[in-house]
Amino acid sequence: MELDDIWNAALTALLGVVGFVLHGYTSEQKRIQILLNRTREEMAKEYITKEEVQLDMNRIIDRLERLDEKLDRLVARQNLK
Repeated sequence: MELDDIWNAALTALLGVVGFVLHGYTSEQKRIQILLNRTREEMAKEYITKEEVQLDMNRIIDRLERLDEKLDRLVARQNLK
């Protein structure tokens, strides 16, 4: 066996190992990216948007205004007696 054959076998083995390691890293990176995307989707389900907060606040304010009107009428009736 000549030196060239040994050198080619060593380089082939080295490139095979490097390729195997790089394949492992890229597949792990893809897996982490998928998990990160799932986490982002799950986090978005737990929080509400600004529009939803604004709608809820408007509903609360409307209810408070109606209660205020009822209290005003009640106080006005009490003052008339």
